Amino acid sequence: MTVNEIATPAYVVYEDRLRRNLRLITDVERRAGVNIIMAFKANALWRTFPVIAEYNRDFTASSLNELRLGCETLGGEAHSYCPVYTPQTVDEFIARSSHMTFNSLDQLERYGLRAKAAGVSTGLRVNPLCSVVDTDIYNPSLPGSRFGVTADCLPDKLPDYLDGFHFHALCESTSHDLAKVLQAFEEQFGRWLPLLRWVNMGGGHLMTREGYDTDHLVELLKAFRRRHPNLQVILEPGSAWTWRTGDLLTTVVDVVENAGISTAIIDASFACHMPDTLEMPYKPAITESREGAPFVYRLGGNSCLSGDFMGDWTFDAPLEPGTRLTLEDMNHYTTVKTNMFNGISHPDMVWVDTDGECRLLRRFTYEDYKNRMD
Repeated sequence: MTVNEIATPAYVVYEDRLRRNLRLITDVERRAGVNIIMAFKANALWRTFPVIAEYNRDFTASSLNELRLGCETLGGEAHSYCPVYTPQTVDEFIARSSHMTFNSLDQLERYGLRAKAAGVSTGLRVNPLCSVVDTDIYNPSLPGSRFGVTADCLPDKLPDYLDGFHFHALCESTSHDLAKVLQAFEEQFGRWLPLLRWVNMGGGHLMTREGYDTDHLVELLKAFRRRHPNLQVILEPGSAWTWRTGDLLTTVVDVVENAGISTAIIDASFACHMPDTLEMPYKPAITESREGAPFVYRLGGNSCLSGDFMGDWTFDAPLEPGTRLTLEDMNHYTTVKTNMFNGISHPDMVWVDTDGECRLLRRFTYEDYKNRMD
């Protein structure tokens, strides 16, 4: 089966693109002398993990399901962070984690010593109050944020069982954004750093995006390590691992006209299959579209949500039922956020290996929908 023969809708993940990202991340990791681990919140397509595991098995999880899946499929260090550990979840987090980061001093005092006694390395999330993210819904440093402890709330003496600090202030950001956050972090929390063993700089380091200055990132991290030789440095990007590694293949099934607007309805849904496009929001690139072309269309999803549409795109020829469209970069933060609103099935999952051979990884059925409500 070739890509052109894949039934739509389908998420298609390309091995060669994934390996390209993995090689870059591994190179940055080696040159900077840091540990770069994969965040499950952006990618949980575990059937691709045998390739990822060739480069790195360490991961970060924010739920018991993510944690268990990482332990079963990757098997490396398991770094857990959860806004709140509960009496019902904390014991399993402790049993499966190599590292646990706590979001508040209360959570640290409640569970930190128990985790440390079980051999888990303990961390505290801190908030350097440095906002470099434009989209509020993805900005952990907004005033009133529920994430992390600010420096003015920390005691002069940290608990003996605390090993590290964790901060997360980026979202698809540059190394120069990280430089601003690092300056704020060291100014506010520098006096505690000699007492710690590690610092986790969170996610949002989009080092695989075209134009990202990886040399600057490497030098920035090396300079930090020279200033703090006692600290192991950890980064846990999400998007970077699977950035531009997969697409969503769709087919136009109808074209409707209203008030002079042409909407091509596709066999996929923005609300169900690409929710980030509405949440962020952002307009995905379409391979078959060309800027300035004469035929203008919205795309409409196939759910009953009125807002399940985006636009506009321009094309060289009219769209009609049967036209295939390729919505680009639909792997990171896409497959993990899908839903079955209206009972609409998820697209197929397809793997394309380095030889161009396609393999169906997963086809969803009525039973998947029914069992969610069982």
